[in-house]
Amino acid sequence: MKFKTLAILTILSILFFTACDSKSDKNQKPTINSAEKQFNLNTINNSQINISLNQDKIILKDTNDKIVLLNFFTTWCPACKVEISNLVQIQETYKNDIVVVGILLEEFKTNEEINELLKSYNINYTVTNSSEAFDLAKSLGGIKAIPTIFLIDKHGTFFQKYTGLVPNEMLEVDIKKLLER
Repeated sequence: MKFKTLAILTILSILFFTACDSKSDKNQKPTINSAEKQFNLNTINNSQINISLNQDKIILKDTNDKIVLLNFFTTWCPACKVEISNLVQIQETYKNDIVVVGILLEEFKTNEEINELLKSYNINYTVTNSSEAFDLAKSLGGIKAIPTIFLIDKHGTFFQKYTGLVPNEMLEVDIKKLLER
């Protein structure tokens, strides 16, 4: 009986610290159609984030030559919730050099519900709550698992895609590489 309990706990622990899909897309570049696409994502603060996709560029309007980290997540995903603290730390540490944007891939959530999440996790970065998030995800080649992060350099060029829970140290190494460019 103890062995069975231990086995179940081990399996649950492994599932908790992995994404909702076992495939890794770490080195896979997103496939962006050659036609330019514009996305206007509503934030929970009733503003908009404007994202343009054109060939190999992912441009956020008004980011002032900053590195962009797009985090596709849901509120029900345990790995997404664990990753939030890493993103809060990255936004605080690199606030002059990076823009972190949480892109909610979940329908029928009110801004009030998302605000509760922001308060409970002390989220210090922009979070969207927009139906266009699904179109953006599709245009980036689809999100096969959550959380998924796209790291984009200051010029809008895709640098790295991470699927699943990413160690903070790994993100920081890649951010430092981009800062040295």
